[in-house]
Amino acid sequence: MRAYPPYTSKRKIQLVISNTPYTILARRKQLLLIRIAIALFIIIFIVVQLNVINYDFHPPSNTESSSNNNDTTQAILQSIPQVLHKYLKPRNNSQATNSSQATNNDRYQAINISDIQRSIERYNEYQTIINEDVFGPLQNDSIVIVVQVHKRITYLRHLIVSLAQAKDISKTLLIFSHDFYDEEINDLVQSIDFCKVMQIFYPFSIQTHPNEFPGTDPKDCKRDMKKEQAAIVKCQNADFPDLYGHYREASFTQTKNHWWWKANRVFDQLEVTRYHTGLMLFLEEDHYVAEDFLYLLKMMQLKAYELCSKCNVMSLGTYLKTFNYYTYNNNHKKVEVTPWISSKHNMGMAFNRSTWHQIKNCAKYFCSYDDYNWDWSLQHTSHQCLKKKLFAMVVRGPRVFHIGECGVHHKKNNCESNQVISKVQQVISVATKAGQLFPKNLMLTVASVVKKQKIRKGNGGWGDKRDHLLCLNMTLGVR
Repeated sequence: MRAYPPYTSKRKIQLVISNTPYTILARRKQLLLIRIAIALFIIIFIVVQLNVINYDFHPPSNTESSSNNNDTTQAILQSIPQVLHKYLKPRNNSQATNSSQATNNDRYQAINISDIQRSIERYNEYQTIINEDVFGPLQNDSIVIVVQVHKRITYLRHLIVSLAQAKDISKTLLIFSHDFYDEEINDLVQSIDFCKVMQIFYPFSIQTHPNEFPGTDPKDCKRDMKKEQAAIVKCQNADFPDLYGHYREASFTQTKNHWWWKANRVFDQLEVTRYHTGLMLFLEEDHYVAEDFLYLLKMMQLKAYELCSKCNVMSLGTYLKTFNYYTYNNNHKKVEVTPWISSKHNMGMAFNRSTWHQIKNCAKYFCSYDDYNWDWSLQHTSHQCLKKKLFAMVVRGPRVFHIGECGVHHKKNNCESNQVISKVQQVISVATKAGQLFPKNLMLTVASVVKKQKIRKGNGGWGDKRDHLLCLNMTLGVR
């Protein structure tokens, strides 16, 4: 230990300086210089902050996007190992973008729906695990990653690339849950060679039921039809508008039904996972992961066992409008414990079978709540039914990012994902070079006092009793 000299008191000698015109002028000059220095510091700080990598999602103008698209694409490819470029190449080298995915609908109108249904039935019956012969059977403490997929293949390609670069990904089982049958998406998923892979298909999709429930039946009431008018024309769901007076839209109800079916399927029906007691991590096709996301999730799980027995949900993503390196630098190893909030902690969330059984036992609360969002419905279930409320351990420096510019809730003229993906890659790259990934330990903090949450009114879109019944019946699904 370094030895410090003993503290000795010294007598202070006061000097009396008279307020001469010269000293007054000198003081004013000194104050002026200090103010100038402070102003320069503030200006420099602002300029630096403006140039920091901001993780915001404001897309460029169409002109800017078209002029920079090639450069951005090239930059994205340069940051990805050459061996992973294969996941980004469209089949037959065709140019595929998210904005062109509508062509899938036209393409599949020419295919017999019954053929698609038979293919889906075979996938769900056989439960084939790709690469199991290479990576061995699933271990009970392994993490199972479940990805909900629609048809935005460009986003999915980049999610797969990010997963391929994650540490310990070879130990996981990666399950893709689809609600749209597409051969190009199937080829992409089946080309994965870095871990075990399985595909499951939601059997009640709009694609396979285009003119009947759960799709849109021609005899259904129109969304904005008044209940009185619906009674006159006698549309078949006239008695079941939502709490805002609107009738069901299949494209919105499908997402919640798919999520609930998927959770029931992986926890209780698949042979490979129905006895699995490890964590199930839920992702979506437009997510992107950092390379230490599994490493950190394991650390969080151990931390919860030691210090937070009431934490039954792990969350790896957060929604931040502006995200820069300095925010990451201060939070890369911090985790916070807090009541689970649907709008904040639904991205990259993980829980185990014990938590799932509590949720499933409250199925009627989830399935009858008038909200088409699965996460809002889950929070309602937590507040109204669960004996042990959902309580989350949340990573402050996100390891799961949202890259989707367009989807069910958002429609834009420009749905290119390059700009957002490039920014995410830059944030991860800066954090990697600064040694902010793979922390040796975690710093646990408790959220500031949270106000007791009021019972919220749902967002509607879920008033149709047919959706309630379909949802409840999913807990009775056969293997």
